[in-house]
Amino acid sequence: MAVRTSLTGVAGIITGFLSIHFFFLWMEISSCNSVEKELIPPDSSRLLLNKQLTNNPPAITVDSLRVDTVLYNRLLQHLVHDQPSARWPVKTGYPLPGAILPFRRIVAFYGNFYSSGMGILGALPPKEMLQQLQLEVQHWEQADTLLPVQPALHYIAVTAQRSPGAGAKYRLRMPDKEIDKAIELARSINAIVFLDIQVGHSTLQEEIPPLEKYLALPNVHLGIDPEYSMKNGAIPCSSIGTFDAADVNFASSYLAGLVQQYALPPKVLVVHRFTQAMVTGYQAISLHPEVQVVMNMDGFGGPAKKIDSYKGWIANQPVQFTGFKLFYKNDVTTGGRLMTPAEVLQLYPRPVYIQYQ
Repeated sequence: MAVRTSLTGVAGIITGFLSIHFFFLWMEISSCNSVEKELIPPDSSRLLLNKQLTNNPPAITVDSLRVDTVLYNRLLQHLVHDQPSARWPVKTGYPLPGAILPFRRIVAFYGNFYSSGMGILGALPPKEMLQQLQLEVQHWEQADTLLPVQPALHYIAVTAQRSPGAGAKYRLRMPDKEIDKAIELARSINAIVFLDIQVGHSTLQEEIPPLEKYLALPNVHLGIDPEYSMKNGAIPCSSIGTFDAADVNFASSYLAGLVQQYALPPKVLVVHRFTQAMVTGYQAISLHPEVQVVMNMDGFGGPAKKIDSYKGWIANQPVQFTGFKLFYKNDVTTGGRLMTPAEVLQLYPRPVYIQYQ
């Protein structure tokens, strides 16, 4: 088992945000996010498809009149190793033009700039971090030559706290300047951005709307983390939280509304999961052509445990697309090593969202 690190909010932070004389932010690093994760134990047609993707990579903006449905279907077959089953690929309608998935695989770096322990985003200086992300992009493009890779920064914009903070919500909202920083860094390498929410004692209904000005941008997407949704009233990190299908549906519907209101390309919604109870009622999760839902295997450990967790709570409870998280530190310290792209691509179905913490 390993320890996750997060930020402890203090009352003085809130006052500091409101002061025009505020020059820097004091943040005490705590062990929130440290809850222990108990994981349940080319042929000719390929070359032709690879040429199509290389010469005509799908756009990320709404700049075409239709989705290439033939290519979409063929890529879905690729994700299931050309062996479709009753569960995979999930049968849905086609997305709107500009959809990222499954036309590109997203490779994201996760974390928060205030903490070196919450993920790779804060563990390295920005220039080095972006260079390492671009190196990982190359690794994934080499491992699966069929799919171009879309780099991403997955920034925790609302982080769970061990202390109540303002409103006794046990969560801390990051200042705009930090979100702006993530967007600017992403822009420098043509990456997209995910804003991640850990609600604590708050709700998605309270935490998503304040981020609308960012989510209304075509290159900004959303992540939600059930682990820190403490519906039982417990302090974050003292137990594992939960979201129900209704929570996921609120987030998805909200994003769909933004896509319609602002004429945006489809949004990607990442839902973290590594136990059964983290997401309940998965069969009731609604899908929209405006939103692409990724269920992301968020557990750390050795390869066997990670694969079992993926099979148990991602592959066996299908929603739409799948993701897989790799921990630079925790996978190595608890499991001995980091899984390679080639190993991850052996999973059924192949994940189209890869996250490094």
